[in-house]
Amino acid sequence: MSETSNLPSTAQVFADVEIGIGTWAWGDRIFWGYGSGYDDQDLREVFEFCCRNGFNFFDTAEVYGQGRSERLLGKFMADTDLPVRIATKFMPFPWRLTKNSLRRALQASLKRLGRSKVELYQIHWPFPPVRIETWMEALAEAVQDGLVEAVGVSNYDRAQTQRAFESLARLGVRLASNQVEYHLLNRKVEKNGLLRQCQELGVQLIAYSPLAQGALTGKYTPQNPMRGFRERRYNRRLLEQIQPLIQKMRQIGQEHGGKTPSQVAINWVICKGALPIPGIKNMRQAEDNLGAVGWRLTEDEVAILDELSDRVTAG
Repeated sequence: MSETSNLPSTAQVFADVEIGIGTWAWGDRIFWGYGSGYDDQDLREVFEFCCRNGFNFFDTAEVYGQGRSERLLGKFMADTDLPVRIATKFMPFPWRLTKNSLRRALQASLKRLGRSKVELYQIHWPFPPVRIETWMEALAEAVQDGLVEAVGVSNYDRAQTQRAFESLARLGVRLASNQVEYHLLNRKVEKNGLLRQCQELGVQLIAYSPLAQGALTGKYTPQNPMRGFRERRYNRRLLEQIQPLIQKMRQIGQEHGGKTPSQVAINWVICKGALPIPGIKNMRQAEDNLGAVGWRLTEDEVAILDELSDRVTAG
């Protein structure tokens, strides 16, 4: 492993953050149905509720809602004096071939957000053809120019994470995070060693979709399946397979004072040392998901959930 003691700390970015708020659904009509069932006023209420209660880490991206997620956050932030931490992302589309394309995209994100800098800027996917080292150089320049406080990656595997870490380290910058899918139905980062690698490097693993796009909430059953894009992955057969896990989550939740399956699933991620960022698009979800903090599953409960999740495979 590379030496890390001489690199600047990024701890302030994640200081006192047990849970973040994912904003993929903010403005996304195609996958999440923005405008049908929830709207800008719902999202404003979520934003204000989260900030008032000290949950101020919001994760977005330039591609969420084709920029609308960032614009909504910018509009909401303009109306509050409460502190807000923003993480956003650069999408390395195949036509973006130079470091300058990242700088232009970052400046466009900052304009939509109404900010002079963001707390965390991430490479959204490790897409070719541009080398990882080129994007890390661009990120390091953004740090040095004061446009971002910390930099991260997303959806990087172990080898890609190591390359990103070492490339930034040569430039005197620490890799702050790797954002990946991680939940009870997808534990690949545990099995393949990525979670341990991040912990050894001092890289915060950020877990997106900690509720498996809703499959772990207990809301969906074979008799009440998901609709749309999510149904392809979390189909009736899988929903049938996970019922024993859902039942155990309900039981464990009752033993912790009436916690919901969602709260148990998110707390499980926290217990693993990752930072969950569940998507929140209405007040019901906000109150439910944010109730996942302030308590802990026992080691035995985590082990039981691990055992049950090992019996299920999400496609």
